[in-house]
Amino acid sequence: MNRRLFLLALLTAGCTGGSSAAGLRIAAGEKGGLYFDFATLLAAQLPGVVVETQGSLENLDQLRDGRAQIALALADAAGTADPALELRALGRVYENYLQLVVREDDPAQTVADLAGRRVSLGAAGSGASLSGERMLATTGLARTVQVEHLRLGEAAQALVDKRIDALLWSGGVPTPTLARLSGIRLLPLASLLGGLRNAYGSVYEQVPVPVGVYGAGREVPTIGVANLLVCRASLPDDVAAEVTRTLVSRAAALVPDQALGTQFLDVRSLIGTAGLPLHPGAAETYRDLHG
Repeated sequence: MNRRLFLLALLTAGCTGGSSAAGLRIAAGEKGGLYFDFATLLAAQLPGVVVETQGSLENLDQLRDGRAQIALALADAAGTADPALELRALGRVYENYLQLVVREDDPAQTVADLAGRRVSLGAAGSGASLSGERMLATTGLARTVQVEHLRLGEAAQALVDKRIDALLWSGGVPTPTLARLSGIRLLPLASLLGGLRNAYGSVYEQVPVPVGVYGAGREVPTIGVANLLVCRASLPDDVAAEVTRTLVSRAAALVPDQALGTQFLDVRSLIGTAGLPLHPGAAETYRDLHG
């Protein structure tokens, strides 16, 4: 999108303020998830417009089609983007936790115990769907697990109703939709890390889900994936700079309630974009602000 069309899009969205980033459309995620909550906080600061989506893969489609100007995407999903998209990062905004949820009374103790059973791998177009498919492929379970693709609320209800045996969610901890359920627990995923890194690279890392999340009496080792705020290289430098300044200067106001205590924004984490190049406007702003 060239600058003239970009500015026209802002006017169409009702941009009336002085901020160069006002009116930006932010491709977010599902309501009830960290993507959507973070995008809502960011939109309030710019101000911008939040677009509800099914997650990372759909968000990249929205960037390509010009329906959004900035988007949230997991680092593994960003790595699958068409080079023609010229994807760039504005910052690493938080860590996503892969959460494989079963009922508390379910006999499954490991991922391997889900062979032949029904599992939701997240909504079609979500980052969880990509991470989940990779997870099953590296464990040899891809042909045995009965995969469904349900949105988070639907998957949670299906788990309660015993229509599925497990659900995979990628987001912050605790996720409110899951925290409202009683009698659930997480399966540990850290044993899958080596296979995922060997097959798909270092975007995956081990992270602990803290004690007390979803009633757990001990930490649950799982897999984390960086969540990036991304745009196309054609985003004007001044707009990229304005968003970046907002990430730095309003960091405390950009951490959703569901992530307090486990997530934070500072310049050291913001510039760790998992190999995706920073947009020039963002890179210059980080240099100006922090040397």
